[in-house]
Amino acid sequence: MPAIVSSVSKGSIAEELEISEGDILLSIDGNKLQDMIDYRFMVKSEFLTIEIQKIDGEIEEIEIEKDYDEDLGIVFESAVFDKIKPCLNNCIFCFVAQQPKGLRKTLYIKDDDYRLSYLQGTYITTTNLTDADKERISKMHLGPFYISVHTTNPELRVKMLRNPNAAKIMDNLNWFKSNEIPFHVQIVLCPGYNDGKELERTLSDLEGLGESLLSVAIVPVGVTQFRDNVLKTVDSEIAKKTIEIASKFPKVCCSDEFFLLAGKDIPSSDYYGNFSQLDDGVGALRLIMDDFDKLKLPGKLSKNLSLTFACSVAAESAFSYIASKLNKITNLTVYVKPVKSTYWGANITVAGLITSGDLINTIKNVDSDYIIVPSIMLKPYSDLFLDGVSLSNVIKVTKKNLFVAKDNYSVREVINLIEKCV
Repeated sequence: MPAIVSSVSKGSIAEELEISEGDILLSIDGNKLQDMIDYRFMVKSEFLTIEIQKIDGEIEEIEIEKDYDEDLGIVFESAVFDKIKPCLNNCIFCFVAQQPKGLRKTLYIKDDDYRLSYLQGTYITTTNLTDADKERISKMHLGPFYISVHTTNPELRVKMLRNPNAAKIMDNLNWFKSNEIPFHVQIVLCPGYNDGKELERTLSDLEGLGESLLSVAIVPVGVTQFRDNVLKTVDSEIAKKTIEIASKFPKVCCSDEFFLLAGKDIPSSDYYGNFSQLDDGVGALRLIMDDFDKLKLPGKLSKNLSLTFACSVAAESAFSYIASKLNKITNLTVYVKPVKSTYWGANITVAGLITSGDLINTIKNVDSDYIIVPSIMLKPYSDLFLDGVSLSNVIKVTKKNLFVAKDNYSVREVINLIEKCV
């Protein structure tokens, strides 16, 4: 898609120039833009000439004088202005391939675009990385990237990704290393494929990449009831073994689910370093609990207040801990209601995949002043759930007061809500 303006920041140059939603940025200094990488690079100048196509079709050329690092204040509909590089793999564990019809259209897009990895932290496999891509990455010294490795065994990776180019993973990772391009690595653990000795081999190979390797996250494969081929899920014994193997390598962390499956406590913050792969569920529960422990809680509320955390099954232990502390506040009652996934199946336990139907079924009989839900349940910058149902519709159906914590389960926001009753 072209560089379509989604919105402009208040008080920005773009607002002053009356650039508005629906306008299209055609060029900067005569150069067309492929993506936000080009935009960020080209906008760093004291003098610019931009070409804008207004929503009525009229084209304007505007000369701008500004500070070198000053942004124009334009928010675009997409980070990529040309066609997104598609995923050419057919992974045995692909989540997109096991989704039913009727969900948001964006959920069916299989991208494998290095630009989105750099700009938004999405994962790439490098199987479609061209020489031209590498030249641009090296020339602009982009990074860090997030790379789905899964295994460094060439034959096994071809089998898992169902793409002959998957065998070149170590060649590509060594290219990143030789060009001093940093990267994070993800491993989706599929029992019977890349666990046990194969995992040890992979982690040993990755360890040899030195400082370019920033972190490794191991996450369990997600298996829904819509999957055709049978994949084993991670059980307690596999989780324990994986944690044991990962502990031998300093940059490797297992996602929170492994510790829950193994019946172990969530590790301390030292285990997660700088929490570099939070979006992969690595350290999210520890961060929530640590954030809560830093807060100063009131001793008493002036009136009775009841709250319910509608959380994922994976987050139940963390919010039970938080609820036990909050329930010591006089006149405050806090409950925890994990939302079980009847839509995807019992093996899916994360908040980002909760549908409006499962949320409604969980909270319809809850009697609380407020029900707290994390923003990760909703599509970014919208009020739509995974199944396309709006937050307002859920409120209408349940007749409940839903409080969306903008920073997912930001306990600080919840405390601010509580303090209104102090």
